[in-house]
Parts: sequence; C-alpha cells; structure tokens
Amino acid sequence: MSQSPEHIEKSFDHLVAEGRIYKLWEAQDAFRADPDGPGEPFVIVIPPPNVTGSLHMGHALDVTLQDILVRYHRMMGFNTLWVPGTDHAGIATQAVVERYLEGQGTSRLKLGREAFLERVWQWKEEFGGRIIGQLKRLGASCDWSRERFTMDPGLSRAVREVFVSLYEEGLIYRGDYVVNWCPRCHTAISDIEVEHEERDDLLYHIRYDGVDGGRSLTVATTRPETLFGDVAVAINPSDPRYPKEGELRVRLPLTDRVIPLVRDPYVDLEFGTGALKVTPAHDINDFNIALRHGLPMVECIDKDGLLTEAAGPYRGLGVDEARVRVAQDLGAQGLLEKTEPLRHKVGVCYRCRTVIEPLLSLQWFVRTKGLAEAASGSVRDGRVAFVPKTWERTFFDWMGNIRDWCISRQLWWGHRIPAWYCHSCGKTIVSREDPDKCPDCGADAPERDPDVLDTWFSSALWPFSTLGFPEKTKELGRYYPTTVLVTGFDIIFFWVARMMMMGLKVMGDVPFRTVCLHPLVRDAQGRKMSKSKGNVIDPLSIIDRHGSDPFRFALASQAGSARDLKISDERVAGYSRFVNKLWNAARFTLSHLENLDPGSPASAPGLPGRWIRSRANGCAREVAEAISGFHFDRAADSVYHFIRDEFCDWFLELAKPLLYGEDKAQAQSARMDLLKVFGKTLALLHPVMPFVTEELWGKLPGAPGNGRLLMLSPFPVFEPSEHDPDAERDIGFLMDTVRAVRQARGDFGVPPGAKVSPVVATADPLAKGLIEAHAPLLLKLMGAQKLDVTDDPAAVKPGDAAEAILPWGKVWTPLSGQIDLKQEKARLDKEGDKLSKDIAAAEAKLSNQGYLSKAPADVVEETRDRLAAMRARLEGVRHSQGLVARVLGDMG
Repeated sequence: MSQSPEHIEKSFDHLVAEGRIYKLWEAQDAFRADPDGPGEPFVIVIPPPNVTGSLHMGHALDVTLQDILVRYHRMMGFNTLWVPGTDHAGIATQAVVERYLEGQGTSRLKLGREAFLERVWQWKEEFGGRIIGQLKRLGASCDWSRERFTMDPGLSRAVREVFVSLYEEGLIYRGDYVVNWCPRCHTAISDIEVEHEERDDLLYHIRYDGVDGGRSLTVATTRPETLFGDVAVAINPSDPRYPKEGELRVRLPLTDRVIPLVRDPYVDLEFGTGALKVTPAHDINDFNIALRHGLPMVECIDKDGLLTEAAGPYRGLGVDEARVRVAQDLGAQGLLEKTEPLRHKVGVCYRCRTVIEPLLSLQWFVRTKGLAEAASGSVRDGRVAFVPKTWERTFFDWMGNIRDWCISRQLWWGHRIPAWYCHSCGKTIVSREDPDKCPDCGADAPERDPDVLDTWFSSALWPFSTLGFPEKTKELGRYYPTTVLVTGFDIIFFWVARMMMMGLKVMGDVPFRTVCLHPLVRDAQGRKMSKSKGNVIDPLSIIDRHGSDPFRFALASQAGSARDLKISDERVAGYSRFVNKLWNAARFTLSHLENLDPGSPASAPGLPGRWIRSRANGCAREVAEAISGFHFDRAADSVYHFIRDEFCDWFLELAKPLLYGEDKAQAQSARMDLLKVFGKTLALLHPVMPFVTEELWGKLPGAPGNGRLLMLSPFPVFEPSEHDPDAERDIGFLMDTVRAVRQARGDFGVPPGAKVSPVVATADPLAKGLIEAHAPLLLKLMGAQKLDVTDDPAAVKPGDAAEAILPWGKVWTPLSGQIDLKQEKARLDKEGDKLSKDIAAAEAKLSNQGYLSKAPADVVEETRDRLAAMRARLEGVRHSQGLVARVLGDMG
C-alpha cells in the first residue's frame, strides 16, 4: 500500500533522510562487488584524494560523475566495482604534520625519522578518514570493503616489486641530472609539478670581455647571479653576427676565470644578442649543451637557495639579494650594458609557490621514452580513448617531448626507496627484501637510501595494485583492465599518462579503456576559486543548506565538453526547487495510488497516458545514450525537462479530469499510468539524484522492485512497444494551443484571473477534432471561458487579437476587455525609456578606467551583472512594444 499524502512529509528533509538512506544502502551491502557474480565488469578506481584532505569542488565533481556511471551500470546489470581509497600525498601530508609539530614546540628534525613517521601515522589515523565520510555524504556508492591506502602493506609491496623489476630491466637508474628543486620543501619535484607564473623581471645585458685582444660578447639573462656557474658562452653556428670558425675565449665577469665560446644549434638566434651563457648545473638545456661539448659542471646555488663558494664574496647570499648585488657590481665595473623590462613565465613549486631552482643533483629516475611510446601507441590504435577526443593531441605532444621522470624525493613520509649502499665495496643494492649484508663483499649493515618515492609513482600503480598485484588475485583477473577513468584534465600528465605507462609495462595491458576528462569548477563569474579572491565555495556547506541531490545535479548539468563549469549557491538552490517539485508531484501521485488494486478493471490508456508512457520511454533512451557517451549534461537536461515540463506541468494536469471523473475504468487506467511512469521517472533520475529517488521509491505501492532498493533495480530501457509517435503528435496539437494562449497572456500582461476567449483556425481535421474533443481540459489550462474552433478558410483574425502562427493553423487570443492596449503601450514606453537611461549610465561607468581600477572587483562584477539583466529586460520590453503596436495597428 502507498502512503497517503498526510503521512508523507510536506518536503524532503535532506538533513535527516540522506544519512538514513545511506545507512540503508550499506546495511544491505548494496555497494559490494562480487568477482564470481554474473554480468560484464564495469570498473572504476577512484582518483585517490589526499588522506589529510577535505572535500573540495574538484573532488565533488569527480565523485558525482563517477557515481552516476557506477549507479547507471549497476542498474543495467553490469558486475560493477568502484574501488575507493586515499593517497598518502608525500609533500602535502609531511607539510601539514610539520606545521602541527611547530605549534607543539617541536619539529621533524628534533623528533628524528622514526618518531616523526609515528606522528604522521597517528595523524593519518586521526584525520585520514574525514574525507571518506565526506564522500559518503555526497552519495558515493563505492565498495568500501575494498578501501585502499597507497601505503598499506599490499600497495607497499606492489610499489617495491615494480621498482625492483624496472631497476633490473635498466628502466630505473640513479644519476646526476638537473632537477627542479624547491628550496622550501627541500626536495626535487618532477617537471609537471612545476607551475608557471607570469612575472615582471629585468633582462640584463652583460658584457663578457674577450681574452688576448679577442672579441667581447654581450649576453642577455634574467639571472645575473648564476654567472658564477657559467662554463662557456654558446652561439648558434649559423648566426652571421659571430665567426663560424676559430677559438674564442672570454673572461667571466666579476671573476678571474676564462671560459670558451662553443657553437651549438640549440641557441635561439632571435633571443637577446644570440649569445647564451652556459650554466649546466642550473639549467637542463645548458646541461645538455655541456654534455655535447665536454664542459665541466659548476654549482653556484645550493639546496637552501644560497650562493655557494663558487660565487666568491657573494657566498651565502640568497638568490634575490645576490641578483641585486651582482647587478650593482657589474654596473660599477662597466660590464652591465643595459637592462630592459621583461614579462616572462617563472617556474614555482605547485605546493608552496616558491620559485624553483634547477640544481644538479644525484637522483633516481625512470627512463620514460619507451614507456611513453607504448602509451601513445595504445591511444593511436584505439585501446584507450580520450573523451573529449580533442585531448589526444595534447597527450601526444607531451608524451613526444617527455623527459626521464625524477622519482626520488628528499622527504621522510612516503615509500622509502628500496636501495642500499655498501660502504666497503661501493655496491648499490636494490632488493625486494631488506638486506643484512652486502651480496658482493659480505660487509654488514649496508646503508639504506634516505629518500622516498614520488607520490605519483605509487599512484601510477593504482589500477592494479588496488586489485591485489603482485598476487594473481581473482579480482585482478576479473576486473583488470578497468573500464573508465574519470578525472580532471589538469592531471593528464601527473597521473593519467603514468598509469598508462606503468599498466602497459607491468600488466601488459592498458589500465583503462576510456579516459573521461571533465571541466574544472569555477565560481559563478568563471573565475578560478582561491582563498585570496574570497570566492572559494565549500561543497559541504552547500550540501548542508540544499542537500546532496541538488548539488550533484548542478554539477552534472554542466559537465559537458567545456573546460569551465560554473557553480554558485543560486544554481544549486534552483535544483533544490526542482527536488521540491518532484516531491510535490509524488504527494499528488501517491494520493491517487492509495489502496490501489492493480487487478481492478481499467480501460485502455487514453491519449494522455499513451503520450506520457511514450515520452518516458523516449527519455529512457536519451538518458541511457547520454550517460553511455559521457554526456552527463545531456542526461541531466533530458530527465530534468521530462519531469518538470512533461510529467509535472502537462501530464498531471491532463490526468486530473480522468482521476476525478466518474468513469472508474478510466480513473484506474490513469492511476496505473501514474504508478508506472512515476516509478520509471524515479529510476531515470536515480543516478544523478540518488537520495530523494530512493526515498520516494520506497513509498510507492506494490513494491515496484519486489522489495528491492531502487539502486539495485533495473534501469528503464527503451521498449519499442511503448513508442507511440501518434500520441506524441496528437498531444502536440493541444500543447501548441495552450502555449500560444499562455504566451499571449504573458506578452500583453493579461491578469492571471482574467478569462480569455481564444479562436483556433485550422484546416487540419485531426487537429480540429482533437482540440474540440479536449476543449473542457484546454479551457482550464488556458484560463479561458470559451474556445472556438473553425476550419473556415475565410476566417479573419479579430482586430484586437494576438496571433500565433503554428504549422497546422493559427491561434488568436482576443484582448478586448482584458487590457487597455493604449495604456499598456504607455507603460511599456515609460519602462523602455528608463531602462535605456540606466543602461547608458552603467555602460559609461564600465568604460571609465578610474572606476574599473578603484572599485572592488565584486562591485564591478555586480555592475556588469546588473547591466546584463537590464539589457535582457529591455529586449523583452521591445518585443512587447512591437506586439502591442502590431495589434493597435490591426485595430486601425
């Protein structure tokens, strides 16, 4: 039995219901995957959030889209597995704990390595589960029995196995290389962890005097403080400004050193003077030039960002101070020919925003060329598809220019590199087990490498390490490769590319078949969210105010191919009103399903029933195609408009005469239509709005899923027998008529309570018959007292009527006695004049550079929004003015 409306809450209380519903799902093991179960596998591994993190907009979008896919495929009968977990996040987590320790009056160095790691594990146990609870609040239907952590014992074993295997194949090596060094985090970071900011600097033109009467050279650089690491000056051999042959040496400014001129095609003829200072210990391109020409490496900046003894009297200065001092001294000696302003991009640490120092360092690397070629090949031959496809070109460009991957980090928190060094014979030992002795000379206690692996190394193994690798588990055999990866386009190279390289190398197959890249979430004005702008939107506060369902829908409704997704409290509030509309429709529906006996005699479905069943059927096809094609916005749009515009606004009104009529067979037919279509509607909406749909599903009579949860019930599929194009066409005549009259009422400001008397003129006998047959219903929907239908070709529009021209005829809405057209014209003229003046004032304000530079950004944005609203309103006023003028003209 259904619940009567008085026993159903007047609205959906998300604060009470969502937690209760989620516990119901968990209690029934609704999320658990069974590798022995039937169905084609559908597998997603969650992009693991930082263990110390809190839910942000990026996570919310990621998880919402994954959950839509998982819920849809689960309902479609797939053997569905969604693997959850968290990442140890080396730099981020260590930084958080170090700040905490500072507040406690101690530090990492005071504690020592082992005690510090104990503190980090304590921190992880205390705060690490926070984000998991937040993902549950969002409705994530992960198999929590399989939750993993990148440093749990199983994944740690996988990391060591892969490291050792790659080392044994020569794909991991240790060597000197120019790395990106963060002086604040005190670690090397990979190329893609370096972000670039536009900055204003100076370009210094420095003269290097020739030796023994030789020619002097002028070098342009933004970093004069690094000249102490110069070992040569390079020119392009094709540069006509310099001699093509012969030895040339110059004196290094501010020093007694003499350095040679080398000719190398890398040098850009167009930049500066065409002469390049070669500083191989602090620039990767200079490093490569030095290797080609057999030049030495001189380090002039250390790991603290201070100048070294190679800088002589400048030793110990920070980079910024040294730059000023060096420039002053160059000027004093007449060696600084000029400076000029330069705006360029400067590399900064993605974590702390400190300027990166390229330093020569002994680090561990992965040889990536062959791995990258294999990953690119998997996309070219179709084993992996990018959605949108446009990202493939970006992927190929990056993979074609990839450098070896620096995987060692000078941290304590993370997977410690499984390498040991024998101080007796110098052997490097890389082993799956901790060695007690050197295998070559037998010396005791080899010393372990102090560094840890880049966080992204363990993350790169995530698709198979979470399934049990290196053991050959049942899950690994059943669920690898996974089906789809859903993530933001901003980590294609951090994570996606590396998973592809590792999956192909270690498992011999791609880690996933499809990469679905979603847009980034920005604020309502399209700006990147940041604390400094004060525009960060907390997803948890939105969920508190409006509920998870409206929030998910607001995200999904914009998740198309665009790079930017705009979110605001107002947008979410709009979908909260949609939830209320659905709830009210449920109250109406359930009020007519009380004591429903499905076996009672019912007439064949009438036109409204045939139409809504056909439209629900069509919506099922649209939603299925959209989700399968990763068009989340289309899926949301389709089900939204079906529920709001067709089911609620039309069908419920069309069904009322039948439900309240005296024909019991017709009433029973309408009730069965309500039951079937509303149940299907909830199922269609469930992947996007799981909570409210599950709640209402449980209130429907007759246990529509035989007592099953909605999330475990079948997803509606397109049924050819339900497709009824005749009913859709016939209802279209009625809807066209009502819309024409409603449009006229709105355009001319006819009061809501005023009764109009429309006239329909059509030569289409089918349209005429349908409109006449449903005239009583149409009168109610149009707010009309009389409806005339004529097929007389000589019929003429009344002079005072608004006219709508339709494909099958015309609808005239007489306005005489409803409004004073001349008075309406005067009102519109007055409003239009005021809007024009206000628009001109706003435009003048926004063209004033003084206003734009002095007014707060939010005030300027508010002015722009107000201007846009006034322009839109003026457009509507102009439209109404034209309509009124046309009718007044027809009246003569």
